[in-house]
Amino acid sequence: MRKIIVSATIALVAAVSFAAPSQAGYYGYGHKPHCFIKKIKSYDYYGNLVIKKIKVCK
Repeated sequence: MRKIIVSATIALVAAVSFAAPSQAGYYGYGHKPHCFIKKIKSYDYYGNLVIKKIKVCK
């Protein structure tokens, strides 16, 4: 009986430890990630300037 309780406790701790990091990206009610627009300048094959706008969220 004692082995069953110990193994069930270990299994529960393992399940909770995997569930905690999955909630790390959750922002909750009223909280939004901080986002901004990043401009990347590059040149195409013909030497023309190409500006890409990329949305970056933290």
